[in-house]
Amino acid sequence: MSYVGPDFDAPEPRRRRRGPLTVVVAALVPAALLGWLVYEAVADSGGGSADGAPTTRSAGTAPSAAPGSPASPAGGADNAEQPDASSTARAGSKPLAGKVVVVDPGHNPGNVHHTAEINRKVDIGTNSKECDTTGTSTNSGYTEAQFTLDVARRLRTLLEQQGATVKFTQDGDRSWGPCVDERARIGNEAHADAAISIHADGAAQGDRGFHVILPASVHKGAADTRRIVGPSRDLGERVAGDFVRVTGSAPSNYVGDGTGLVVRSDLGGLNLSTVPKVFIECGNMRDTKDAAQLTSGSWRQKAAQGISEGIVSFLRG
Repeated sequence: MSYVGPDFDAPEPRRRRRGPLTVVVAALVPAALLGWLVYEAVADSGGGSADGAPTTRSAGTAPSAAPGSPASPAGGADNAEQPDASSTARAGSKPLAGKVVVVDPGHNPGNVHHTAEINRKVDIGTNSKECDTTGTSTNSGYTEAQFTLDVARRLRTLLEQQGATVKFTQDGDRSWGPCVDERARIGNEAHADAAISIHADGAAQGDRGFHVILPASVHKGAADTRRIVGPSRDLGERVAGDFVRVTGSAPSNYVGDGTGLVVRSDLGGLNLSTVPKVFIECGNMRDTKDAAQLTSGSWRQKAAQGISEGIVSFLRG
């Protein structure tokens, strides 16, 4: 699958074969439609949380942060928007049953208070690098670590609705970190079918758009990405394509030559991964126009939806 940007043509729908069950299926359609309408009427009576995340959560999932807390920006009218689960999930099908997805919310809100710990060097195969960083922020102070946790939690809800088992590298439940080598190890030990690290960039004003980072072919020290380069590119292309379609965002105008795809060999989270994995920089927090999107609850829901649909497409083949 090749990713060609926001103006790509949608694929032609497949022609369905007709068989002896066609008449029977046609007869069942009105009943199925009636059942779906009843389900929708019941489902629509429920409510959502103020920041746009659904109120129903899986066991063991941390509750949504209150407005003004480290995991949530100041609330706005758009933060009350309800997430849109896919029609497949609403119909009760679980296409990702048995699949494991590791979601890595980049950085940690507490990193800023643990500079000695996060500045410690760790081996990433090609060289040594800092354990982690504090991340960036918008000019108004909304941090990357807040953003990544919010999008990751929304993404978890959507993937779990599809039947996936979702594991986090951190969920605001530790004071700092984890280090980049541990983030990779969590995905490896979970034998993840797919892993994704959520980020936002800190480039110059005027630099706009998202990009997906793919692992380079690395074989040095503890790093060996040769087996995951191909499937990681497939995952990244699907995530990029669906991110464009759902959010309406354009690929980065400052890296990736307009493709929205970048290959790197200097990220420990990719170098040390043994499972298909990509990073996504959802936008530039230092650009005022991108920042307006990144601080919008309704846009973050779209970001999570686009990422989710890319992962679902990859795992279903």
